[in-house]
Amino acid sequence: MVGGGKDAFIGAVHRIAARIDGDYDLVAGALSSTPDKARESGLALGLAPDRCYGSFEEMAEREAARPDGIQAVSIVTPNHMHAAPAIAFLRRGIHVICDKPLTATMEQAEELAAAVRGSQALFILTHNYTGYPMIRQAREMVAAGDLGRIRVVQVEYPQDWLTEASEATGSNKQAEWRTDPERSGAGGSIGDIGTHAHNLACFVTGLQVEKLAADLQSFVPGRRVDDNAHILLRFAGGARGSLWCSQVAPGNENALRLRVYGEKGGLDWAQEDPNYLWHMPFGQPKRLLTRGGAGASAAAGAVSRTPGGHPEGYLEGFANIYAGAAQAIRASAKGERAAVLDLLPGLDAGLAGMRFIAAAVASSQDDAAWVAL
Repeated sequence: MVGGGKDAFIGAVHRIAARIDGDYDLVAGALSSTPDKARESGLALGLAPDRCYGSFEEMAEREAARPDGIQAVSIVTPNHMHAAPAIAFLRRGIHVICDKPLTATMEQAEELAAAVRGSQALFILTHNYTGYPMIRQAREMVAAGDLGRIRVVQVEYPQDWLTEASEATGSNKQAEWRTDPERSGAGGSIGDIGTHAHNLACFVTGLQVEKLAADLQSFVPGRRVDDNAHILLRFAGGARGSLWCSQVAPGNENALRLRVYGEKGGLDWAQEDPNYLWHMPFGQPKRLLTRGGAGASAAAGAVSRTPGGHPEGYLEGFANIYAGAAQAIRASAKGERAAVLDLLPGLDAGLAGMRFIAAAVASSQDDAAWVAL
């Protein structure tokens, strides 16, 4: 693992997710950019002292040279530190599992893209919401034509944790880097949670955004990145949509919600109640589909672990990305391509997210003009 040391939130989430199905052992890490903290964090996690590295460069070089070196690395650093570690490991043939968004800038994204294309190693991006069982079912239903031709896509992701200037208190590490454009990139809420909403809409519908018109705000005085965005979307094939993301919406924790409407019906899913999917066939009563219940599909069942009625959610969604990556890594070792790669976010999803951020910023700076992705 690179990043994810003491007091880091997302690193712990990745470690839990990687352990759930028993596919991974954490054996090495460069867990902080501060060497002493990196060593302290590694020892606290039970790593051998000689595999607690002070930098990702040292880790990539030494692990690649070991006969028992790592097969994969999980990168859980702030956005501006995704590209360099990923490139270092990819060039040494080590598979990369990286937190989203892809990078902080388009220049970094293009450098990383070149490294991915030039490596035999796999690159997986952890857009974890694509791993939820009922999202897999929604995608399957859209692809099967259950909704007919898609007309309208509504997606939103409001939070409230940045309603005040938490980054100025000196005690909130997450707020500090996520509102610092040097580390987060040009996008604030659009990069942090807007990319999740954008990715989810595209994953379920199978459609790509062609143009958008964005109105970004920084409501908190002194904040250097957006904390709220309203974005109109035009999808390939004629569908229309809107995306709202906000980190200044009191009363909202992680209220990601997706609604998709076609000629024959609609779907409605909410992340805070993720084991349920509403199906609304036109002219018929609404149907509540449940994970593990009557009407649950094979796609949902393939990424479920417990019987219906036992909640599965955030950690299990992450774990499904890790489990899929493990399948793909094992297949790669045999010279094969695993079918699960069709369901795992990778370079293409990452580049689409970076284009989304860049277009949203450009549009907002031009009074919400339409911008092509």
